[in-house]
Amino acid sequence: MKRCTGLLLFLFFGLKLWAAPADTTKYVLVIHGGAGTILKSQMTPEREKAYIKALEAALQAGYAILKKGGSSLDAVEAAVRVMEDSPLFNAGKGAVFTNEGRNEMDAAIMNGKTLEAGAVAGVTTIRNPITAARAVMEKSQHVMMMGPGAEKFAQQAGLEIVAPSYFYTEDRWRGLQRAKAQDSLKAQLDHADTSKRTGRLGIENHDYKFGTVGAVALDRSGNLAAATSTGGMTNKKFGRVGDAPIIGAGTYANNETCAISCTGWGEYFIRLSVAKTVSDLIEYRSLDIKSAADELIMKKVPALGGDGGLIALDKNGHMAWPFNTAGMYRGSVTADGKVAVRIYKE
Repeated sequence: MKRCTGLLLFLFFGLKLWAAPADTTKYVLVIHGGAGTILKSQMTPEREKAYIKALEAALQAGYAILKKGGSSLDAVEAAVRVMEDSPLFNAGKGAVFTNEGRNEMDAAIMNGKTLEAGAVAGVTTIRNPITAARAVMEKSQHVMMMGPGAEKFAQQAGLEIVAPSYFYTEDRWRGLQRAKAQDSLKAQLDHADTSKRTGRLGIENHDYKFGTVGAVALDRSGNLAAATSTGGMTNKKFGRVGDAPIIGAGTYANNETCAISCTGWGEYFIRLSVAKTVSDLIEYRSLDIKSAADELIMKKVPALGGDGGLIALDKNGHMAWPFNTAGMYRGSVTADGKVAVRIYKE
């Protein structure tokens, strides 16, 4: 009898282990380059092509890593670095200017397997803030560093340090001058236009374009990761920091649920802990990824007066990219190499 019982247990657990290998064929990368007033009627064909080319380059950088069995962390960092190096996006090279005429950048990255995370805020000399965020996660005992301290740490970690002038672009400088001319007392969001809307925070949003960039990925081993990087708000004052570097607000990843990167009016995303709340809706209310993401972006954020969007990827490779603005730069690539890039509402 004992021999039979032992045999049955061996067969049961042996078959269970054999039947549950990691799905090495399912890997996905999703990116965004900001949400807001992005209208085809206001986009020249040349600029549209430039955005599409930049998004495709970011997707290919991350996909190359996933395809050869690399980690989701490596993939999201690589994708975000491409967008940080492009002047088209409000991150890294394309970062907007503060009221004082500086480029102050924030970034965060999170490992869904271990829940380790790293972030930097208010940095001015680190070429790729997302790489600094990863260094904080992997080479320190901390989660977030800011300002000169973060820059000193990045330099000691061997990261590329540049002069603040590296981040100067004429387009962003003109954006600051427009923002100051419109209202020297209130912070303007990126790419100011003539429409106005005042949220419940009392800030006039002259532009619904948010230039934050981000990426979420699922690798062959079933691990999720998320990364977000931004230059913040045009004409911001007093060392303002938005949601992007705050774990649980603009960035979150958990292998048990999903990976999230947000782009939007940061104050609202912080107040609602948007990224973590999406994860909680999946974990505690058993919502699917689309329903959970829509609950925040299409209901809770606009109910407070905020707007924006996010990209989301669950542990099974299902994705969502809701936004409540006129458009959002976004794209995805799946294991079969199929690339999809979108800008406007579908």
